[in-house]
Amino acid sequence: MARACSAAGAVAVRFNFRGVGASEGVHDEGRGELDDLRRVVQWARSEWPELPLWLGGFSFGAWIALQAHAELTLGRLITIAPPVGRWDFSSVRAPACPWLCVQGDRDELVDAVAVATWVTALDPTVCLVRLAEADHFFHARLHELSDIVAEFASPQRCSE
Repeated sequence: MARACSAAGAVAVRFNFRGVGASEGVHDEGRGELDDLRRVVQWARSEWPELPLWLGGFSFGAWIALQAHAELTLGRLITIAPPVGRWDFSSVRAPACPWLCVQGDRDELVDAVAVATWVTALDPTVCLVRLAEADHFFHARLHELSDIVAEFASPQRCSE
């Protein structure tokens, strides 16, 4: 996602939540991770104040992005394999920006039908892309996922 957005001309910041990789802290069931995202957004806005904020996340990161969008002014939202049914999505509201949601229909961790049902009920204008035969991690399909994200992020699609 980060590479596809960068290739489309966006500034992409990729980070680990607390307790992942070399980051400090421990997993906090989404509370602390939401704070992590807020801090990264605050930093990014200070670095590039003239640019619109786009937010994206994969799986757990998609859930965090979907929670955070309501308090942020976003230009675009990208969620990949949002873990509907694994985390509490009841407080998530429809984004007020263009939204891309990509879901593999052979996801072994997230019910693809539940994702499609939830996403379209929340926002019928969402750009929902279901990749046939794709699993949760899009093994052997990352090039297609990258193309989908790049098309959504392309300057020709941007009105910001």
